[in-house]
Amino acid sequence: MTQPATAAQKQAPTSAAKPAEDEESSRRPGLRWDVRSLSLLGVLAVLVTVGGITAPDQFLATSNLQLVLTQASVIGVVTVGMTFVITSGGIDLSVGAMVALASVWATTVATQEFGFAGILFTAVIVGVGCGLVNGLLVAYGRMVPFIATLAMLASARGLALQITGGSTQVVTVGSVLDLGARDAYILGIPPLVLIFAAVTVIGWLLLNRTTFGRRTVAVGGNAEAARLAGIDVRRQRLYLYLLSGLCCGIAAFMLIVLAGSGQNTNGNLYELDAIAAAIIGGTLLSGGRGTIIGSVLGVLVFTTITNIFALNNLETAVQQIAKGAIIVAAVLVQRRSLRGGDA
Repeated sequence: MTQPATAAQKQAPTSAAKPAEDEESSRRPGLRWDVRSLSLLGVLAVLVTVGGITAPDQFLATSNLQLVLTQASVIGVVTVGMTFVITSGGIDLSVGAMVALASVWATTVATQEFGFAGILFTAVIVGVGCGLVNGLLVAYGRMVPFIATLAMLASARGLALQITGGSTQVVTVGSVLDLGARDAYILGIPPLVLIFAAVTVIGWLLLNRTTFGRRTVAVGGNAEAARLAGIDVRRQRLYLYLLSGLCCGIAAFMLIVLAGSGQNTNGNLYELDAIAAAIIGGTLLSGGRGTIIGSVLGVLVFTTITNIFALNNLETAVQQIAKGAIIVAAVLVQRRSLRGGDA
């Protein structure tokens, strides 16, 4: 006599099929992000073509391409740190102000007396210190990241203005200025671009090949589930804001080398550029997914657009409109791709 199937037996086929479904769903996001990166490469290729057609003698010149990469390097380093914060479900509106504060603190007369090492150390430690304050407020003070980093934005900008008195602090340390000179280029590549490349590689490895990266994604995807899985969510968030501050400190030093000075206006709107680059690169603003390569491509797209507009003497207002349109389009594509993945 045939025994009736138990509830567990009835559910067995579904349970057996679930791994295959999970495997398929795990492949689709990866494929989606690869397609996004290829799309950004396509956009970048189109922009290079447009630049070559509209200003062939200027845009395709080696010096101009070096300039584009150098300008992308500073905001690119900031964007790497921002990508980690957004992936965890947070936000950092203070990155531009932290760059400004670190750059002016590192270029005071007292700091410059310690030479190259003093400027570099001060820029990095100020960035990390600001990141520590953000992390403590968000992770242990339980403040909303938007509010905590907005407060840091105002405070850091105010302190930078207080230090400079509204004046430009000129760098007199020759070894720092030499780093930005053409004689310092390695095989035609500016040192700042090499620094950006190193930060990008380290950031990619950290996000994709380490436990720290997996914890970052887990916290952004579901903080409560991450906590139940044994992840110290508060400590992880603290580390992420420290990382963002570290990137801002490095970017501040790069900006000092590039400009040869420190100003309280440095890093203006860096927070918007970094967030925009991360979003169009494929990092989810709600957290849970991030891509360093996509963020870097986003930075290159925006920097190339700025360069093309400048070479063609187009108004800044038109440039900002174009950037806004790209951001809106990227978010719409992101939402559509997520709906397609959930279907």
